[in-house]
Amino acid sequence: MGKYVIIIHGGAVQTDPSTIPPEKEAKLKEGLAQALHAGWEILHKGGSALDAVEAAVRAMEDNEDFNAGRGGMFTLNGEVETEASIMDGATLQGGAVSCVKLVKNPISLARAVMENCKHTFLTAEGAQEFALAQGLPLETPHYFKTEPQRQEWMEILQEQAVEHADRHDTVGAVALDQEGNLAVATSTGGIAGKLKGRVGDSCIYGGGTYANNEVCAASCTGDGEIIMLGALAHEVYALCKYKDLPIAEAAREAISMYADKLEGDRGIIALDPQGNFALESNTNVMRRAYRINEEEPFVDIWMDKKA
Repeated sequence: MGKYVIIIHGGAVQTDPSTIPPEKEAKLKEGLAQALHAGWEILHKGGSALDAVEAAVRAMEDNEDFNAGRGGMFTLNGEVETEASIMDGATLQGGAVSCVKLVKNPISLARAVMENCKHTFLTAEGAQEFALAQGLPLETPHYFKTEPQRQEWMEILQEQAVEHADRHDTVGAVALDQEGNLAVATSTGGIAGKLKGRVGDSCIYGGGTYANNEVCAASCTGDGEIIMLGALAHEVYALCKYKDLPIAEAAREAISMYADKLEGDRGIIALDPQGNFALESNTNVMRRAYRINEEEPFVDIWMDKKA
């Protein structure tokens, strides 16, 4: 039996600790643990890394405490537009979607694009029509408009100077299966108060997501604009491949790269073919969890409680 590993994240952000009270922290940890188990169980039974990352991300998309799927942020006009991508490190095939409405699990739509579409990226109405053709579950707008997100949207509209712990979270997973294959999945509802049609890094290959069996799989979270401009996931890949850096060192260097030009929150989870991994961010919060083989799972949200 080969080594198998799954790592997940539920967003990284710099925030005042008071924005995450103990009851909120407990719910986030519970959600992370459930998502981690959904992916780990597949790997444990000999399933594929691709199935594992999809299952883990689906669990977080279904949980309104995470900014993906049901918990997606509102646009300024009060709608929820989601995006997601998935990539198979064994084949270098991928699927991505953006500006999606009503699709319950954007990550499953991204996988359907990868497996059943001649394109690798669909957006807006085209993505939704493809979801219908694939028979994927849809929900009414009410399903996505949770009360916490509505309250935050109202505060933005009223231009209140309130700091939120959930402003630009993303969810993601990377996995290594018993056959030695890597995969990555990333999904988000975007940033609070975004313009209609805004696209972030979570659906961008090499920006917020990337996987290649030869080198690594990486999923990013934080300020999407700077992650895209810095090609953060691909930087981890490039630093490992061309500078021969260990995965943890590559992730740390990618986090600090271009920091003088591209300021903002960044977080990375990454995994190499040997099962070595990285959990890096420049924030005091990174919702994260991992499990290696049958070892005890690790779940935490704080990197540093200093605001």
